Amino acid sequence: MEQVDLLILGAGAAGLFCAGSALRPGRRVMVLDHAPDPGEKIRISGGGRCNFTNMATAPDRFLSQNPRFAASALARFTAPDFVRLVDRAGIAWHEKTQGQLFCDGKATQITRMLLDRMAGADLRMRCAPLSVRHDGTGFVVDTAGGAIHTARLVVATGGKSIPKMGATGIAYDIAAQFGLRLVESRAGLVPLTFAEQELALCRPLAGVSVEAEIRHNGGRFRDALLFTHRGLSGPVILQISSFWRAGESLQIDLSPGQDIASALRAARSEGGRVSVASVLGRMLPARLAAAICDEMGVAQARLADQPNTRLDAIGARVNRWQVRPVGTEGYRTAEVTLGGVDTRDLDARTMQARKVPGLFFIGECVDVTGWLGGYNFQWAWASADAAGRTD
Repeated sequence: MEQVDLLILGAGAAGLFCAGSALRPGRRVMVLDHAPDPGEKIRISGGGRCNFTNMATAPDRFLSQNPRFAASALARFTAPDFVRLVDRAGIAWHEKTQGQLFCDGKATQITRMLLDRMAGADLRMRCAPLSVRHDGTGFVVDTAGGAIHTARLVVATGGKSIPKMGATGIAYDIAAQFGLRLVESRAGLVPLTFAEQELALCRPLAGVSVEAEIRHNGGRFRDALLFTHRGLSGPVILQISSFWRAGESLQIDLSPGQDIASALRAARSEGGRVSVASVLGRMLPARLAAAICDEMGVAQARLADQPNTRLDAIGARVNRWQVRPVGTEGYRTAEVTLGGVDTRDLDARTMQARKVPGLFFIGECVDVTGWLGGYNFQWAWASADAAGRTD
């Protein structure tokens, strides 16, 4: 039986980073993954440029049943710490908005940096763990190439998001096998889908984008909203999807910071011979304004002919649009998995299972999920570093 000191399951962001942090003279570190190539989620992230961290990282940017759990790891390995690694590797980067940092070049530069950092560790791709057990002295992981014994086992296999890339729930199976509790998992940072009534508006507007603001269940976001053939997407929708639960309605402001009813009244007083649609089209994308006017029965109406009650109704339709999603696009397009290994069963400083010495869970499989914008990568780096540096 092959013997290693630390065995990491999963060659994604967390697994690769953990291997680099775990290297010590004389310590044998191995990483296993069933995929053909390491860092596949890194490769596709950020439109191929990898939004590798966010300078605004703080515990309040993460969802968990224990919101403070992530604080320890995030404080000990920060966004500036990762930026220093990126700079040292000679990778050019830029900040977009809200603290989001991206590579100037390809996302694969980050993967290359992680592989260089873990040089000396044994990386085995196309090597799936078939079973995991404890033999009384350590953990035994069976693979098609034979059994591997280790005193320390780190589970970094991610969640269920994007199954076409090979994502599975193996981390949850291992956690349950060793008696750890699980928080119900669901798709996060994912487009929302609607029933036929709302789709009558959304389908003709597919591809139209507008700045919007949504507040729901403690989440408040202002960013781009995108109409699709199946419902709504865009950053503001992905963000709020993590706070939304099935059956709940959402209120969306399609023109944040602007009182549409008041603006229409002001325009009417200045000269109301123009159409409602043309005036509304100055405040919203023209196709969206026309669709709303058609829905409100004022597609051809002059602004001068509209009473305050009608203008108030149009304003409410824009500033307080009420919709009830029927679901999400699911794990197929979800960027992350909400829920996972219950943080009550993990040590916040080391990510080690409290009742199973030597067993660690890091990254997406843990019940810690960040907002959109590089936060989940920073959690991967921080949680991986915490586990990797544990002696």
